[in-house]
Amino acid sequence: DVGAGFGFLSRFLANKCKRVLAVEKDPRVVTVLHEQLRGVANVNVVEGDVLKISVPSFNKVVSIPPYQISSRLLLWLFDRGFDCAVFVLQKEFACRLVAAVGSEDYGWLSVIACHSAEVNLLDAVPKYMFYPQPVVDSVIVRLTPWNIAPFEVKDGAFFRQMVKWLFTQRNKKLGNALVPFIKKALKINKEDAEKVVGTIPFREKRVRELLPETFGDLANALFR
Repeated sequence: DVGAGFGFLSRFLANKCKRVLAVEKDPRVVTVLHEQLRGVANVNVVEGDVLKISVPSFNKVVSIPPYQISSRLLLWLFDRGFDCAVFVLQKEFACRLVAAVGSEDYGWLSVIACHSAEVNLLDAVPKYMFYPQPVVDSVIVRLTPWNIAPFEVKDGAFFRQMVKWLFTQRNKKLGNALVPFIKKALKINKEDAEKVVGTIPFREKRVRELLPETFGDLANALFR
């Protein structure tokens, strides 16, 4: 349970699971969390930023995380072995995870999520279920890692770096957006980078028009 807060979800999970890790960053809240979960033997309270500390092994995540860490939390999770994750996330963010190619919501997160896990939006969560009540809508999201990824990626870090870079220029043609990335990533001059781009058959397409697997093919071709 990432961002366990006062432990309401952790306590619920304790009745369903053999062991629960309740991770909370705020030391003041951790004090209350220990008190709230006193006597709940199968909950381990872990103090610290989940993105920075060493977390004991786990196989499932169920959490209502702070919305401001959503993208970093998912990238952190995709780098770890897990069976399933269920989050309550901001609706706008969740829609980006499953956005159609070319749509307004389609971006780097859509591409990386597509490669990493099956994403299902399960149900809406009304504002009134939170206190204090937020101004944004929320949705329950389930992430299930693929047994076999839908497309191959030789190097995950390079793939993510490239996709993030290209989506900063999502409306540009791929060829124009790619030249500066190739210069930096491959440490070659502009002329050589343009030659590389010239070999890409779909270079005239705009970044937002490319399928996730096309980004995978591109990253594999460029990775050295």
